Amino acid sequence: MFETFFYKRRQHYSYSTEPKTKATLVITQKMQAPTPRTDKEKMLQNYVPIYVMLPLGVITMDNVVVDKDGLEKQLKALFAAGVDGVMLDVWWGIVESKGPKQYDWSAYRTLFQLVQQCGLKLQVVMSFHQCGGNVGDEVYIPLPQWVLEVGEKVPDIFYTNRAGNRNKEYLSIGVDHMPLFGQRTAVEIYADYMTSFRENMADFLQAELLTDIEVGLGPAGELRYPSYPQNQGWEFPGIGEFQCYDKFLKWDFKVAATKAGHPEWDLPDDAGEYNDKPESTKFFGSKGYLTYKGKFFLTWYSNKLLIHGDEILDEANKAFLGCKVKLAAKVSGIHWWYNDVTHAAELTAGFYNLGNRDGYRPIARMLSRHYGILNFTCLEMRDTEQPAEAKSGPQKLVQQVFSDGWIEKIGVAGENALPRYDRKAYNQILLNSRPNGVNRDGPPKLKMSGFTYLRLSDDLLKEDNFSIFKTFVKKLHANQDYSPDASMVVTLERSKPRIPIEELLEATEPIEPFQWKEENETKVDDEETFMNHE
Repeated sequence: MFETFFYKRRQHYSYSTEPKTKATLVITQKMQAPTPRTDKEKMLQNYVPIYVMLPLGVITMDNVVVDKDGLEKQLKALFAAGVDGVMLDVWWGIVESKGPKQYDWSAYRTLFQLVQQCGLKLQVVMSFHQCGGNVGDEVYIPLPQWVLEVGEKVPDIFYTNRAGNRNKEYLSIGVDHMPLFGQRTAVEIYADYMTSFRENMADFLQAELLTDIEVGLGPAGELRYPSYPQNQGWEFPGIGEFQCYDKFLKWDFKVAATKAGHPEWDLPDDAGEYNDKPESTKFFGSKGYLTYKGKFFLTWYSNKLLIHGDEILDEANKAFLGCKVKLAAKVSGIHWWYNDVTHAAELTAGFYNLGNRDGYRPIARMLSRHYGILNFTCLEMRDTEQPAEAKSGPQKLVQQVFSDGWIEKIGVAGENALPRYDRKAYNQILLNSRPNGVNRDGPPKLKMSGFTYLRLSDDLLKEDNFSIFKTFVKKLHANQDYSPDASMVVTLERSKPRIPIEELLEATEPIEPFQWKEENETKVDDEETFMNHE
């Protein structure tokens, strides 16, 4: 039975190579009258594809796929459950470990072939960050050794806090245009890596195995500063620290302040330490962030992040131009202190988000020029699950960020921040996936472009957990069987002209978010899970 199901689903992966001209398409459209959509086609517009992240260490530092046979069994189990595809980190620290421009894609090609053979689609992450040091990291994959050696001579290539502690998770955006790496800049390194990926994975791209390419833009692959590193002692719900004290960013700030007529200004020295609360610091507790100087600093700090993301995504667009893939960028769900007037944890991470200033819509607007998707985290979380002292607001935060994306007319996607196997988490994700519910007459008013589950593990595949998960998959699909049509993507076009920073910052004007239903009618409940299990 499984073989029959597998064969039928694999049939969907045959693609015509016969070219179609624009003229042919226009003539066809003129000759054929529009056909009314069937009920099934209407319902299909409610379908949200689901991908599952593969284990962080699925490929070793020696460039070998771990337990290929065991992984194949797991992939087939996901396939049988109706999962659309999997997500995979493509680690810079593995592929370019031997030296500058010495790329080894062999293990990834083996893994891509396995995913393809199992009938699944693939999301890939251009992972320019270190693996290890973040929540849930059980694997250590550092940046390439030749990069770390540059850092031994020039330690300021890494993000630095006020105390001078270096963070080796990701290169500081202060070196984006500094030719310190064998006469290459950081931006050029990332661009060369993505170009090599396209060249070496051309057959998989041509076969449309890949649907999304998420471009790593910071620690944990997220567009943010490494403001809350566990490996430097941060603990939830500490406010974190600003990470702009390397000499390159210090110089950049001094230039910006001088141009603004304030050469005497320096970076903040009163914003506290990793585990402080907002009220215990002068910058937040005494409203330093609301002064003219404080606003100038926060604008500069967040703008640097915005420009960094824009430039790397522009390189990604050039690298994958003409491919049938979507570009995506991941934004961290920093929900602690969201309900505090200071939003301190968001501010130290680079999201200048306050009650009277939207810190996320400028990111969405920047992504719009690259036809990019905004991928957000913490979709499984409810406000009531968080400790009161953290002043967390994950539900309102997701509502704000998703609304920002939809208002800027881009796709939004999501992930769970922590592994969860329970119905409450799944139902919260389902609510966020279609905030106004299913529309049986066509596309819903609001819908995520996709959801990625963190992550494939033995715990997920335990009988009870997997039974609930399979029901969750069916509900994301709006109670429909797997459909390859839901994951089809269009050819990537060249990015639109660069949006001036002034126009991006117009999007800081707060807007009323879209309304969410209190509860989604599409739920994973006890009875359905039991029936599914039986």
